[in-house]
Amino acid sequence: MTSDRRAEALARAQAAYDGVRAQGLKLNMQRGQPSDADFDLSNGLMGALGEADVTMDGLDLRNYPGGVAGLPSARRLFAAYLDVKPENVVVWNNASLELQAFVLTFALLHGTRHSAGPWVQQRPKMIVTTPGYDRHFLLLQTLGFELLTVDMQPDGPDVDAVQRLAQSDPSVKGVLFVPTYSNPGGETISAAKAARLAGVQAAAPDFTILADDAYRAHHLEGADETVNFVALARDAGFPDRAFVFASTSKITFAGAGLGFVASSEDNIKWLSKYLNAQSIGPNKVEQARHVKFLESYPGGIDGLMRDHAALIAPKFRAVDEVLRAELGTDGTYATWTNPRGGYFSSLDTTHPVAARVVRLAEDAGVSLTPAGATYPGGQDPHDRNIRLAPTRPPLSEVHTAMQAVAACIRLATEEYLAAQANPATAPAGV
Repeated sequence: MTSDRRAEALARAQAAYDGVRAQGLKLNMQRGQPSDADFDLSNGLMGALGEADVTMDGLDLRNYPGGVAGLPSARRLFAAYLDVKPENVVVWNNASLELQAFVLTFALLHGTRHSAGPWVQQRPKMIVTTPGYDRHFLLLQTLGFELLTVDMQPDGPDVDAVQRLAQSDPSVKGVLFVPTYSNPGGETISAAKAARLAGVQAAAPDFTILADDAYRAHHLEGADETVNFVALARDAGFPDRAFVFASTSKITFAGAGLGFVASSEDNIKWLSKYLNAQSIGPNKVEQARHVKFLESYPGGIDGLMRDHAALIAPKFRAVDEVLRAELGTDGTYATWTNPRGGYFSSLDTTHPVAARVVRLAEDAGVSLTPAGATYPGGQDPHDRNIRLAPTRPPLSEVHTAMQAVAACIRLATEEYLAAQANPATAPAGV
């Protein structure tokens, strides 16, 4: 492109952005939260128990006894959800992230069943996928793990890279990732790749797969095939290798749900031993409410998730449609995922301008996830990835926000290209 045409392209992009900024927007696409309409689907949870519903499974919901593994009815319900047996499940309180923290902390302090000693005696390392989930990075780094990154590919983590890392160093204790509709790209691990991962040959005898299956039933367009890492690890000859975490955070209420974890029966006993030392048990009233509500919902959990999809899928279609219309599909400005499920779409700018896009969007009144959040330490080495979270705003706001984001991407890209052609004329901050 000639310098005159480059200047014209930059001027057009600047004018379009100025028009967006003049609208005085105040929109948020930063975090993957359900909308109020999604929460309304589960309002029946509030009254699922009456004054007479003081027992379930022969247990008084108001009293201490009941055990740390959860109500039997709750274990049956979520065992079916994860395709395992009830004895393979612990149902706990609100967040699956808390259960991940428990498993990791207990491993650090005591080691797992196949450890020579507590993990903290080494400087433990954990493999994570990038782009990936910022809360995984934060949890692991807070607990003292060194993070090793592998690419998230269209069919799941780069298992060849996992194998190389695991085989080369006994301090590599495992891998933590999202297997179904990954955060942020929406990728689902294939059955073949999952089987390979379950059978990875590792230098550490206690190498562990921590699968955060947060979006297992969060289908939008069709349904990707889910995997059962508990069974795959058993069949690969490593029966205690896998822990699979999930929750109802985006099924019922994000702030008042249930977290649960599946593993081998021996691992469940190992986990329960340490949970029992710090707690008399989880919230049985909340577990009973969820059991009664979810079992009475038309179609059960699957029926509820179909109703969620009816609300959420149009928002993801809007993201794709607006970006196609505004940026084209030839990769001049960006590429993005069009997930079949989950809560996010992952966008990569063609040039290293993601941080600039986020700043421009903020100045225009559109809050995006910080650039780099999908990489450990918040540092994207390529400065290209932005996580898009369209689930919370109303559909009309998603359209408006994505038009604004597209304008920011065009301007940031044209600024970058102009600066490359003539660094002396680069706008401030580029």
